Formats: sequence, structure tokens, C-alpha cells
Amino acid sequence: MGDFTKAITDSNFQADVLGSDKPVLVDFWAEWCGPCRVIAPTVEAVAEQLADKAVVYKMNVDENMSVPQQYGIRGIPTLILFKGGQEQERYVGGNISREKLAEMVEKYT
Repeated sequence: MGDFTKAITDSNFQADVLGSDKPVLVDFWAEWCGPCRVIAPTVEAVAEQLADKAVVYKMNVDENMSVPQQYGIRGIPTLILFKGGQEQERYVGGNISREKLAEMVEKYT
């Protein structure tokens, strides 16, 4: 994890993501995933940029299987934006610019 992204697990997902009063971006990833490593600096930069407006979590899909299954995660990286306990937007793949990702999150702040 970086300085501005936090780890999230199956056990604290409900309270920390669905129960948040701020928009929450969750990066579903795995250690072995090349595209996940490519997108990680972008996710961290957006987490830093929007630290006062939104929360950014990273969920390792190898260590947490319940939530990724619940949300139908079939490919990683998958980024899901939650607001008010509901999924608002989803992006699958490792090729999104910092600007586009920040814009996606800021729509819900």
C-alpha cells in the first residue's frame, strides 16, 4: 500500500466501504498481476489528490474472496466506485489515466 491507499478485507468491507459517508474507490488487485502493478501509481496519485474528498482502498483478491465474488470480479485490476453503499461506476483494466480516474471519483464528491 502507498501512503494514501489503505488495505480493505472481506471482514471490514461492509463498515468501511458501504458505511462510508464519502465516496470510496476500491482497487481489486493481486500481487502477481502485471496490470495491477502498472495502475498502482495512478490509483495512489488519485488517492493523494482527493484525500480530503474520498477514500481509496485496495483489496487483494487472493486473500479476500467473498467480496470480489459478491461483486462479480472476473478480471483484475477492477476499480469500483461506491457512494452511499452502492456501486456507482466500474472500470476494468490497467489503462486509465490519472485525470480520467480522478474525474470518475470527483463526480460523486
